[in-house]
Amino acid sequence: MAPLIALLTGSMAARIVGWLGVDYVDTWVKAIAVGLAAMFVLTGVAHFVPPLRGSLIAIVPPRLPAAGLLVSFTGVLEFLGAVGLLVPATRMAAAVCLLLLMLAMFPANIYAARMPNPPKSMTTRLPLRTAEEIVYLAAAVMVAIGGS
Repeated sequence: MAPLIALLTGSMAARIVGWLGVDYVDTWVKAIAVGLAAMFVLTGVAHFVPPLRGSLIAIVPPRLPAAGLLVSFTGVLEFLGAVGLLVPATRMAAAVCLLLLMLAMFPANIYAARMPNPPKSMTTRLPLRTAEEIVYLAAAVMVAIGGS
């Protein structure tokens, strides 16, 4: 739920700043890019700090090798994507790349939902987690299509 709150509050705060005259966030698309960046910084941090890192490693499907390395790698990609969203020249490409990353990582949520004892931080029911994911994907699509 924290990523959703970061997306929504970051987008709204950025849009308010745009209404106050800051051109950098003078449209909803630009404001949503800032909200997405905030969300990906938050989720990127989770890939490196205990106990969230351990929870993320635990939900990597066992058929994938080097779960810890994958979690670190995806965390770095999230940080890079967040930076890319904040740079107008790379915003659209970053949004597309993050959309693909979210799609690639979603099976871990399905795996977590099927675990008999998922990590405490991963106990969100799959229908709710899927609905959240749709919001994240829609935001990324808006930024990808909406331009810089």
